[in-house]
Amino acid sequence: MKRAVFLQARLASSRLPEKVLLPLAGKSVIEHAMESLARVDVEVHALLTDEESVGRLERPARRCGFEVFAGDPDDVLARFAAAARHWNIDRYFRATGDNPLVSSRLALMLEELHAARGADFSGFLGPPLGTCVELVEAWALFAADREAVDPYEREHVSPFIYRRTDRFRVLRPWAPAAMLMPEARVTLDTVEDYELIKRAYDELYDGKPIETTALVSWLNTQRELNDAPHDLSPLRSTG
Repeated sequence: MKRAVFLQARLASSRLPEKVLLPLAGKSVIEHAMESLARVDVEVHALLTDEESVGRLERPARRCGFEVFAGDPDDVLARFAAAARHWNIDRYFRATGDNPLVSSRLALMLEELHAARGADFSGFLGPPLGTCVELVEAWALFAADREAVDPYEREHVSPFIYRRTDRFRVLRPWAPAAMLMPEARVTLDTVEDYELIKRAYDELYDGKPIETTALVSWLNTQRELNDAPHDLSPLRSTG
């Protein structure tokens, strides 16, 4: 069984340009994601990007021990399938570079359940948006790449699989109670998201990836401190 961590990122972003390179506690956003995911013991750690982004992403990727693969800029499903074929992968974790708080601990917990249940696709329910990964069998990815025609399914990689529970074994367990906060978001899409994440790093970061349990506790404290509804906007779920 050959396993990989595939972290997808490119620099084009309409809402927050080059967001994965924004500074965060002395490093870039994407470096924090890679440093967390480097703790997942797999045969391949790779950053999946496009040709236009390689020049500026390759150096931080190499610094974090990630290989770099350039593929289709818009058809992300094709990019993942090409990378899986390139390294002859059997199973991969999928994460995105705009999630600096992605949890290696959740990833490892997920794989235990995934393997025990013989799943084709797995993803936790309930942690703050931006902390978890997807885990996918490569054969299911290749089927999606061959057959998917819906633009949404080609842009977002996994929907072809988890929409077809009659064909693929889809596992969506709830995360451990201490990591649950489904209404929260710590993914980076807007300036408001960035400000929230920066505050979290200012208060919690000690040079090692922030644990999701500590993050959830901190987010609960922020919610208690902010009584006005508009102050809680960065914690709302995207649905």
